[in-house]
Amino acid sequence: QEQLVESGGGLVQAGGSLRLSCVASGRTFSSYVMGWFRQAPGEEREFVAAIKWISASTSYADSVKGRFTISRDNAKKMLYLQMNSLKPEDTAVYYCAASPDYCSGYGCSRVSYDKWGQGTRVTVSS
Repeated sequence: QEQLVESGGGLVQAGGSLRLSCVASGRTFSSYVMGWFRQAPGEEREFVAAIKWISASTSYADSVKGRFTISRDNAKKMLYLQMNSLKPEDTAVYYCAASPDYCSGYGCSRVSYDKWGQGTRVTVSS
C-alpha cells in the first residue's frame, strides 16, 4: 500500500525558514505529480505547490511564489518544500499529496489528488 508521510513542521518566527519533507513508500508508486497543500484553522485546504516526478516541472500559488521551493528526489521517493521568509499567514497544517493525472502548469493545482499524508503543522509567530 502506498503511503505518504510528512515531517519537518514546527514553530518558527516570521522571516525564518523551514524545510518540509514527504517520503513516499509502498509496493509501487506511479503518481504523475506531487503537491503540497495547506489548511489554516477555519479555512479550506489550499494549493501551495506541485512538481512532476519525471520532468520536475513546478507550479506555485501566487502567495508563496518566490519564497517557497518544491523539489523531489526520485531515487529516494522524497518530496521537499523549502519555505523561506515565512509569514504568520503561512501558519497551517501542510499536506503532501500525489496524483496520477496528467497536468500542466497551474492546472496541477486542480487535478484529483488521491493519496494524502497525515499532515505536519507549521506555526509562524509574529
